[in-house]
Amino acid sequence: MVHNCDRLSPWTDMCRCTTNGGFGPLLRGGKGALQGAGTGWYDTDEHALDIIFHERIKRYECLTDDPSLAAAVFVPFYAGLDVARHLWGNNVSARDELALDLAGLLAERPEWCAMGGRDHFFVAGRTTWDFRRKADGGQSEWGSKLLNLPAARNMTALVVGASPWHLNDVAVPYPTAFHPASDEDLFFWQDRVRALNRTYLFSFAGIARPGDARSIEGHLVDQCKASPTACSLMECSTTGPDNKCESPATVMELFQSSTFCLLPRGGTDTRRPAFDAVLAGCIPVFFHPSSAYVQYSWFLPKSHADYSVYIPEEDVRKNASVEERLRKVSPEMLRAMRDTVVGLIPSVTYSDMTSRLETTVKDAFDIAVAAVINKVTKLRRGIAEGRPEEEKQERYSWKYPLLEEGQKPEDPHEWDPLFN
Repeated sequence: MVHNCDRLSPWTDMCRCTTNGGFGPLLRGGKGALQGAGTGWYDTDEHALDIIFHERIKRYECLTDDPSLAAAVFVPFYAGLDVARHLWGNNVSARDELALDLAGLLAERPEWCAMGGRDHFFVAGRTTWDFRRKADGGQSEWGSKLLNLPAARNMTALVVGASPWHLNDVAVPYPTAFHPASDEDLFFWQDRVRALNRTYLFSFAGIARPGDARSIEGHLVDQCKASPTACSLMECSTTGPDNKCESPATVMELFQSSTFCLLPRGGTDTRRPAFDAVLAGCIPVFFHPSSAYVQYSWFLPKSHADYSVYIPEEDVRKNASVEERLRKVSPEMLRAMRDTVVGLIPSVTYSDMTSRLETTVKDAFDIAVAAVINKVTKLRRGIAEGRPEEEKQERYSWKYPLLEEGQKPEDPHEWDPLFN
């Protein structure tokens, strides 16, 4: 697929996106919003994680050729690139062809027999809904049926947006444009965004979606326009080279200028700007828990109030003032939240390991691999000790990471109405 990159998308030059191990073209200049970051900035496509993760796996220091020694098995299948070639076509068979081939191939391998695939994991650099088609008819349903295949249901799928009602996928951060090649580059950037003088209270990069009944972006655009001294607004184009929201430097400049960044749901529940905001040291403002809180439990603090502000979508629809809510955050709380956000930058960054010999900081790749290994190790230990596997109900999969000691998934939660 990478060799035939010109066929990956009818609209995007994916050959640019596949260069430099999936990071895309190097961004040169080092001025303005990207100043001081050395050579760590790339024009990275938000759907390039399949390649980025595989390149890191190939350099992983704990690889083994002996499956009996492996804590987990990585499956190098570019699921995101594969499905993107066919999402907008009406050939359902083409969408599923490689996924079905993969399932058949894995079932024949001796590694699979050990745990029926429950020690296997793979990366699909798109949201879960691109892989959960149920029907086989025409274009009536979106996506492939990869994650509904029995083989995939046994594996762990790392996606950029997981399902609240399934157990076989886990959300990992979207790749941003920053891929530091050294700890020094990373620390320099953290110090830089921590010390910035931010001229706006909040900022928003988005576009009104009048045809989308669930969208609140139009409300946020209106509120931002009504408060030009408090809010910095960047209205995005839908497509094309003139879309400023696709420019890493422009987005960084916007987010670095403000204390808070508004991050509503868009075409998908999860969006890359959430991680751009963290990278800019901008405190995220979320409007639905599926944008981050029930998604990235491996990477973000359990207490969302430590690093973000939550304003329910319904409050915005009822014309609650975002500005008034944000002005109620005390200076002490604001400083603590920003320190937490800046501290999160390494955990949502995919570092450049091609020239990195030593590192003391765990990045998103390190955290994801360690979490998968921990998950498989617990499962394997339970099997060895004859303990039954913990039964979890898929409809509560969004709630399990939020549970405190002694709580049950059936117990009431304030977000139940949003997911039931």
